[in-house]
Amino acid sequence: QVELVETGGGLVQTGGSLRLSCRASGVVFGSFYMAWFRQAPGKEREFAATISHDGGFTYYADSVKGRFTISRDNTRNMVYLQMTKLKPEDTAVYLCATHRGYGGWSSSSDYDYWGPGTQVTVSS
Repeated sequence: QVELVETGGGLVQTGGSLRLSCRASGVVFGSFYMAWFRQAPGKEREFAATISHDGGFTYYADSVKGRFTISRDNTRNMVYLQMTKLKPEDTAVYLCATHRGYGGWSSSSDYDYWGPGTQVTVSS
């Protein structure tokens, strides 16, 4: 049974940094793309970043490009999101997800399994 658990969220001030972690179990982790999405209060879930199975390819939403870095450690079944220069607009629940193995990689429908999310709050 696949399980994803995110950690590392918290409260930071504008300009601060956080590192989110996601641990996966019940899946051959190194075989799949992984992604981070976020969902702000009252808004739909939106794509933030994705990384290929081997870490060789990454792609970021324009809203986070240059500030966030996605990475993974397949020996530990972990994917990370290093967040810097945080803005109040980054406030959201951040979720990691496992790609379904086909199709695109920037839509929530492209992913099969999701963690419960971790809250990131950026104060003004």
